Amino acid sequence: MFWFMQGLCFLPAFLVIWSSCTFIISYLIALLRHDVDPVFPYISDTGANPPESCIFGLMTFIASCAATATIYARYKYVEKLTGDTELLKPCLNKAALVLGMISCFGMCIVATFQETAVEAVHDIGALLFFVPGIVYAILQTVISYRVFPFGSSVCVCRARLILAVIAAVAFFPTVICAFFGRQSTLHRDPNDKGYPFYLASAVCEWIVAFSFIFFFLTYIDDFKLFTLKVTTEYEE
Repeated sequence: MFWFMQGLCFLPAFLVIWSSCTFIISYLIALLRHDVDPVFPYISDTGANPPESCIFGLMTFIASCAATATIYARYKYVEKLTGDTELLKPCLNKAALVLGMISCFGMCIVATFQETAVEAVHDIGALLFFVPGIVYAILQTVISYRVFPFGSSVCVCRARLILAVIAAVAFFPTVICAFFGRQSTLHRDPNDKGYPFYLASAVCEWIVAFSFIFFFLTYIDDFKLFTLKVTTEYEE
């Protein structure tokens, strides 16, 4: 049996590969069409103009669906792991589930409303994606340590901690530098006084995004250990 056929590990594996391809493909298309600058554009800039906006929107929506399934599967796994113990309060697991779903909804908003079309809605979607997503990663890290040695290994727990910290730390310069380096076009002049802020914000945005992606990568070993089954009950 191939590794990706064990349990439900295909869910986080697909999410990681698909999300990475979403960002990279839209960036390459936008770059080849000269719609963005080659040096660290905002992720949303790479999906602002057609045809890359269509590809970015579709692939991001699929990624949000995969993330929803992965987050729910993780919730059920933790629920089963701690169901008969006092290791973890159920409210912590439920809070992580809700925050994860909100983050996925924010991802859908980002995919649907391009920044060049409805900037305010797009920015709200980005905040809904990043803020609950970071808190979700932090809560899952706390959960991993709480249930240890059950579930994840200590190396996986530490990897989640590092990725959650990186995402949290990188988020603040993403927002703060974006305020000082606001842009009105997809192309920026390096000689512009706000360019260093813009570049710092864009770099940190990419760091936050890929911190999320690699965080889900740590789920693969856990997801090899369980499956989910749907039961049908017929009521006469």
